[in-house]
Amino acid sequence: MTILSCKNLNKNYGINVILENITFSINEGDKVGLIGPNGAGKSTLFKILTNQLDYDSGELFIDKNKKLGYLSQHLSLDSNNTIYEEMLSVFNEIIDLENKIVDLEMKLNEPYDASKADYHDKIIKDYTLYTELYNNRGGYTYKGEISKVLKGLGFTEGDYNKSINILSGGQKTRVALCKLLLNNPDILLLDEPTNHLDLEAIEWLEEYLKGYKGTIVIISHDRYFLDAITNKTMELLNSHISFYDGNYTKFIEFKKKDYENKLKAYNLQQEELKRQEEIIERYRSFNREKSIKAAESRQKTLDKIERLQSPDKDPNGAKIKFKTSITSGNDVLHIENLSKSFEDKHLFSNISFDIKRGEKVALIGENGRGKTTLFKIIMDKIESDGGIKVLGKNVFIGYYDQEQSDLNGDKTIIDEVWDDFPNMTTTEIRTSLAAFLFKGDDVFKPICKLSGGEKCRINLLKLMLSESNLLLLDEPTNHLDIMSREALEDAILEYDGTVLVISHDRYFLNKVIDKIYELKEDEAKEYLGNYSYYIEKKKNPHRFIHEEEQEGKTKTQIHQEKKKKREAEKLEKEKKLKIKSIEDEIADKESYLVELQKKLCLEEIYSDPQKSEEVNKEILNVEKELEELYTQWEGLL
Repeated sequence: MTILSCKNLNKNYGINVILENITFSINEGDKVGLIGPNGAGKSTLFKILTNQLDYDSGELFIDKNKKLGYLSQHLSLDSNNTIYEEMLSVFNEIIDLENKIVDLEMKLNEPYDASKADYHDKIIKDYTLYTELYNNRGGYTYKGEISKVLKGLGFTEGDYNKSINILSGGQKTRVALCKLLLNNPDILLLDEPTNHLDLEAIEWLEEYLKGYKGTIVIISHDRYFLDAITNKTMELLNSHISFYDGNYTKFIEFKKKDYENKLKAYNLQQEELKRQEEIIERYRSFNREKSIKAAESRQKTLDKIERLQSPDKDPNGAKIKFKTSITSGNDVLHIENLSKSFEDKHLFSNISFDIKRGEKVALIGENGRGKTTLFKIIMDKIESDGGIKVLGKNVFIGYYDQEQSDLNGDKTIIDEVWDDFPNMTTTEIRTSLAAFLFKGDDVFKPICKLSGGEKCRINLLKLMLSESNLLLLDEPTNHLDIMSREALEDAILEYDGTVLVISHDRYFLNKVIDKIYELKEDEAKEYLGNYSYYIEKKKNPHRFIHEEEQEGKTKTQIHQEKKKKREAEKLEKEKKLKIKSIEDEIADKESYLVELQKKLCLEEIYSDPQKSEEVNKEILNVEKELEELYTQWEGLL
């Protein structure tokens, strides 16, 4: 049954088209992922669905018998209540029933007066009715549900009595999400619900939403989260919306196939239209009555053909490519028995680990455990309370700050980058900014006016230009849309330096990471694999023991073998890239050779001995270059 739908919905801001002919239908129980680039209009659509914004034209249907709940990405929850009082406010009706039942229980304990039999009968009848209502509405379970949701989203019992007014923005958003889940609306609209959640809370929310009986529409850039929950996907791109069956991964497969089919159909039609136009032109050139009539007849047929539109392309993402100016030593970072506390807050102690050149390592752990603090200790921005931190030879650190605190809000974009890299020319700076989607007058925007995603791109550009050989990345995918996340992942995979990253993005961790350290209060526990390996190992610690012990081999031996395997995989990848590069060059040379051979057939060339000789010499040169390229190509196979 359709519970929510739009038909030809339009929304403009002045001359800017935000939403155009938006049409979709969502059935009861669907779990839908809404994706698209930053600024595509996803949050605008949510605000229209919740009557916070008007639409210009079209039709909107929401089942009037269904309760709709909305979590905004930029929520500001203001309340004088404590966290627990705010949760209790969801259950005011149950609490009223509770008070009535208590009052009736007191009356039931009054001595029975036969002259007031009707009064006593009414009390018994009301008590039976109210207790039944109380039970049916979850009166005996609502306090347990409150604790389950609060703890699931990262609050401890010690937090329950904290005033909401003293909480951070992220904590307020979590409180709002708790309240929304407890309200249990029929239609749940969630805009980036995993922001401000640590991995444990994200996993809890994931399981909760999997079992949610209502309809859910989620705006998210967390691809792992979308894969786990959704069964439908809507993509908002270039003001239009497309609807697909399946989660994010299925959507990618469908979209690729759909695009290829549409492009093929479009190109075939373009070829046929061109062929028909050439025939019509030829008929007209004969300039005879019969041929002119034939041309007119074909033209009428041609005019009736419904033209296919060229399929939308994804907008270009930032062109990220990390490189190193100098190679570091093999031992990049040594941490031994490190500890840190702030007054009465103990973060960690006895932390020890080593990172080698070329490794891609993730640092994960609960919020507040000190992951960012550890990064600052590595960079000598703060001191540890004890232990050893040693950077290897020729190690140069590039740091990505999730808070963007190193950006000066008073500067323009171009000055922010240029001041850090003063030796670059104007052309070099403008070209680099353009590669990160800052073009034209955009480069003169002040930093303070930028979105979170735009600030992220500036910091990524500065990181790229630094040519550091050790990247410390603190939540680098926050605020980035899916397209930018994928560009960043590809850049890290191709990077020949070392990476240590803090991230809650499980899709990212699966794709680029080959080792994980889980930061705990008294250790950094090592997992030699990506996020999926880490989860499997946590669930079943003995599953990989036989594989890891490998007939009595030591942990060091196993680690060295895995390192050799990674190096072999890296060399294989480099070889494949080299083969691809040579193949592309061969294709270009062969195309050029065909053009040269065509030239020899031109009268102005073959009738002029000098020109003919020049073209022949160029053909010989290209043939020689092709022979060398083929030799290189065969040598790599």
